[in-house]
Amino acid sequence: MFKKILIANRGEIACRVIKTARKMGIATVAVYSDADAGALHVEMADEAVHIGPPPVNQSYIVIDKILDAIRQTGAEAVHPGYGFLSERADFADALAAEGVAFIGPPASAIRAMGDKITSKKLAAEAGVSTVPGYMGLIDDASHAVRIANEIGYPVMIKASAGGGGKGMRIAWNDAEAAEGFERSKSEAASSFGDDRIFIEKFVTQPRHIEIQVLGDSHGNCIYLNERECSIQRRNQKVIEEAPSPFLDDATRKAMGEQAVALSKAVDYASAGTVEFIVDGERNFYFLEMNTRLQVEHPVTELITGVDLVEQMIRVAAGEKLALKQSDVGINGWAIESRLYAEDPYRNFLPSIGRLARYRPPTEEKTATGAVRNDTGVFEGGEISMYYDPMIAKLCTWAPDRAKAIAGMRSALDSFELEGIGHNLPFLSAVMDHPRFNSGDITTAFIAEEYPEGFQGAILPEDALRDLAALAAHMHVVAEGRAAQVSGTMPYHQRHVGRDWVVMIDRKPYPLALDNSGHRSDVTWPDGRLETLACEWTPGQRLARARIDGREVVAKVNPIEGGMRLRHRGADLKVSVFTPRNAELAARMPVKLPPDTSKFLLCPMPGLVVRIDVAEGDEVFDGQTLAMVEAMKMENVLRAERKAVVKKVCAKAGDSLAVDDVILEFE
Repeated sequence: MFKKILIANRGEIACRVIKTARKMGIATVAVYSDADAGALHVEMADEAVHIGPPPVNQSYIVIDKILDAIRQTGAEAVHPGYGFLSERADFADALAAEGVAFIGPPASAIRAMGDKITSKKLAAEAGVSTVPGYMGLIDDASHAVRIANEIGYPVMIKASAGGGGKGMRIAWNDAEAAEGFERSKSEAASSFGDDRIFIEKFVTQPRHIEIQVLGDSHGNCIYLNERECSIQRRNQKVIEEAPSPFLDDATRKAMGEQAVALSKAVDYASAGTVEFIVDGERNFYFLEMNTRLQVEHPVTELITGVDLVEQMIRVAAGEKLALKQSDVGINGWAIESRLYAEDPYRNFLPSIGRLARYRPPTEEKTATGAVRNDTGVFEGGEISMYYDPMIAKLCTWAPDRAKAIAGMRSALDSFELEGIGHNLPFLSAVMDHPRFNSGDITTAFIAEEYPEGFQGAILPEDALRDLAALAAHMHVVAEGRAAQVSGTMPYHQRHVGRDWVVMIDRKPYPLALDNSGHRSDVTWPDGRLETLACEWTPGQRLARARIDGREVVAKVNPIEGGMRLRHRGADLKVSVFTPRNAELAARMPVKLPPDTSKFLLCPMPGLVVRIDVAEGDEVFDGQTLAMVEAMKMENVLRAERKAVVKKVCAKAGDSLAVDDVILEFE
């Protein structure tokens, strides 16, 4: 077994590999850029080597710099994580030339499966069901349009060397095919250094289901069941689960056996994933094979008990698999929520900044439930514009799907995160969505259920009543604390009224509250009586209460005129008034937001790639105005209505913050 391995990656996956290596008694080496000098993976590793400036093409994907780090530290093997160099056959070759083991598949398998065009041909030869498409090289946009018409719309335009949703577009007509080809080609070139594109039929009402495979260098290969990854946004997975709520045993077996057949056809040895698209009739088609560890591997580990990183290390060391197919079962259900530095209220655009507060729920594992949080950040750390926006992968396990979802709701409620925009509210909203709970999901779930973007969850009335009761309790507790701090009189002697009106986004909830410290009796106008128990004290950012046995968890922030409560995807302004003050408050005018309709504002922190209009130009609805790149994704900004450009306020190469003005219209 290896004595020391180097992790050629960063963030949560580097931390994840370090944990397993430590468990196995293997020393670890981290590499880091200038931006990651204080990163968690650097702190966790036994050694760390600086490899250059923040841009990945000057640090993390420069093979020579990784090789230098290996020579400096004497590492015997390299785990590439995912992304970066993980699917670069030339990297595996370079390690072999140095006599260093690659903790991944053979370079030949990476070449065969890493190229999506070649992999589809090999899959067909191995008897794997494939999607109709054009596997040859595409000359230009007009050629792409001709191919799309031959296949039939809609089509998927994909980068041959792509992954993670980059270099991928769906086209429904000729115009979208032409533009999609150009954008995919550009993104592919900048992200992967390979601008080859292919086109295939886009299957409607699709589910994205993938099979985890594990092989060794002795000819053994097994599958470790499936993961459902259908909750996606811009072709990037957001929520995954294992097993799939859609597959039956026969389909699972057929998909698994085809995945193994493909793996054996390329002499695959390591952990890998064969991705399929599955239609409503459980027909499945090969999409691609990822010759690396997947981001969502924890859910497979939680239902199988297999440490995939450990298995990768053992296989790379030449060991035979200790597992047989008959040893692999399905124990319970696991769900993973990807926590991204993306603002759901701004159409999930990237957000950067410092984590002023980062307090994930406590990790635990019992016979009835588990919480796991794979992360690479810490409170006070910074989310950089240079790398992927994922902050953490929050996972829950339970004996069945309903309990796993309930566990995820509770874990998300308890996750405290401040300082940047993030998608926690959206994740919470999905967990409460009836369609998700029923398992009726496709890759179009987000587009169909949130066609106008995410504006916050709408809570049911009983949830709002619970929050009103909690707000009243906290208000009374705070009033008592204020009296003690001011020294005016002891809390038990201070008279605090029992009648209150809680305003939640200007909707009144009158109630009577009798408080005795950590307990309040709440009486509603209809005579209903409830008991609330809560140990919250003023200043705490998380309030946990039980109201007649129901758990209610809310994030609390003081704001002018009241408090901000966040619960299950809703972000609410709450004020607690006496009845008389509530009457007066209801007459106050509502402050209107400023009018920004005459400006094109930068929706995210990023780099201006180009400006497509000039002063005096007349623009039309849907016309491309500018392109901004952030976190390796190109974002096209379009006109929402007909207008004339009055002033161009930015130029290509400018680095902009959120809401910086790009264009002004007449």
